[in-house]
Amino acid sequence: MPTLRTAYPGWICAFACACSSLLFSPPSAAVNDYGLPSLGAASTSVSNEEYRLGRAWLRQFRAQAPQWQDPIVSDYLQSIIARLTPHSQISGLRTITVMVDNDSLNAFAVPGGVIGINSGLFAFAEDEGAFASVLAHELGHLSQRHYARGSARASQTQLPAMAAMLAGMLIAASGGGEAGMAAAMGSQAALIQDQLSYSRLFEQEADSIGLQALADAGYDPQSMVRMFASMQRMARLQGDSPPEFLLSHPVSDNRLTAAQDRAAQLSVADAYTSDTLYDMMRARALLSIYANTPRQAASRLAQEGAEEEAQRYLEALIAARNGQTDSALERLDQLANEQPDFAMLPASAASVALEAGRYNEAIQRSQRLLRFMPNYLPAQLILAEAQLQRDPQSAYNLLRDITSQYPENPQGFNLLAEAAGRSGHNSWGHLARAEHLQLTGRVDSGIRQLSIARDAAEREYDEQMLARIAQRREDFIDYREALEDFN
Repeated sequence: MPTLRTAYPGWICAFACACSSLLFSPPSAAVNDYGLPSLGAASTSVSNEEYRLGRAWLRQFRAQAPQWQDPIVSDYLQSIIARLTPHSQISGLRTITVMVDNDSLNAFAVPGGVIGINSGLFAFAEDEGAFASVLAHELGHLSQRHYARGSARASQTQLPAMAAMLAGMLIAASGGGEAGMAAAMGSQAALIQDQLSYSRLFEQEADSIGLQALADAGYDPQSMVRMFASMQRMARLQGDSPPEFLLSHPVSDNRLTAAQDRAAQLSVADAYTSDTLYDMMRARALLSIYANTPRQAASRLAQEGAEEEAQRYLEALIAARNGQTDSALERLDQLANEQPDFAMLPASAASVALEAGRYNEAIQRSQRLLRFMPNYLPAQLILAEAQLQRDPQSAYNLLRDITSQYPENPQGFNLLAEAAGRSGHNSWGHLARAEHLQLTGRVDSGIRQLSIARDAAEREYDEQMLARIAQRREDFIDYREALEDFN
């Protein structure tokens, strides 16, 4: 009987689109990678059940995995996905991202459009094309609904298969390693032999779609080849103890060759890349990873050939960490003058002012940026948090708008709860707290919080709020039922 690490290396992502995302089992030698195999009807229409379970999985994940809270990087991640999505054969899929505070190489995609990365992916991918290639591959899995198509081949209903698989992925993606993989594989052990040959085709299909999406989005498709080669080198250098991601998803010579052959056939119509911007995001990731030794982050960024502007950006962030606020702001302002298209630079300066307790300056800086980019979420959140200290009513008004536009953003509801409480909107404060609780997997607590919100609304004679709370209670109960599928 083969061990867990060697038995079915490509099955988890092929069957589920994901516990970790780069992937995988070797391609079948009988299949030509650049003659895309036909795997049956690949409807890109995501079922309501897939969407419902994917969002329930995300709530559970937030409750168990350490989150990397960085709105600037999150906005960048979503911009890359938005650039790739139109070229990834995805139709009508609402994606949502999550970032994990973990320095290991990992990314994942879950049915229903949930895409996640570890901070360690930034540390491993040394340029924007390589980083985008990971996302392109995962979008390929999602667009072709590999998880649902694999489940549909099983002689059992799709819902139990999906729930069981996602439960195992939850454990693995939140740090359970082999325990999670064992849980996922145990739920479908009888199906594995049937899925093995199919999974190889799934990986080939995702590779091919991902490569085409990269080229169509303006990235060099050779970026994926470079990423595969780097992963292969990493696995060989670390021998028997590479990251769990590479143990369960190896890159074979055959797969690397197939990717090279396919990439060589593709041309890039409108070349696009922004390695300077990517290097700045990478600086933020490295500073998070090396939070206790920030000079190590700077050394690594320099050694790996990051753009000079990104190195200066990291030095400014380190100065801010060391309490040198004026110096940090001066450096960030200089960079912003040199790179006026990078909204994250003035946003970073506003964030530095906020962290230093210079609330008036944070308000002024974020408002100035929002005059040019009124919908830039990182600046909106900085402004709201600074206004909490100076003008809670204005913060409340802004956060009502933010949470209306981003109803699955836990940070927005957490800030709204505080702003509502400070500005005398008691029922809204309790409702916002309930929303934050349910978004982070604590649905029972959220339902109890809704009862408190209802009592507050009754005291305020707010019939509209009472109706809203009643509807949200029904929704929360539905969320709880979805979560029970993982127990």
